[in-house]
Amino acid sequence: MTDATARDPGLQPERTALAWSRTSFAVAVNALLVLREGLIGDKSLLVAASVVLLAGAAAILAVGWHRRRSLAAAGTPLPLPLPMAWTVLGATLLACAAAAWSMLASSPW
Repeated sequence: MTDATARDPGLQPERTALAWSRTSFAVAVNALLVLREGLIGDKSLLVAASVVLLAGAAAILAVGWHRRRSLAAAGTPLPLPLPMAWTVLGATLLACAAAAWSMLASSPW
């Protein structure tokens, strides 16, 4: 029987780092799509939203980097600090809202 508290110290930080990187990449791609729509349609509000989204993608990447280092250094899994969770949630929701707004703004109706 295996011990429930034993874990492989190499796999969880690696999976966590990959998940944070994918999330950051998705937000950055949305930001670039919003930037493109703002530049093509001459909509300065969309351009400003894309800059905020790029900053959010950088914040998510930084949180992921910090999280990977914390998990690699700790002997046991650590919970995500609440301010970091709110940062990631806010950036992700902002990316979704900006992408939806960009699609609605470019629709012909």
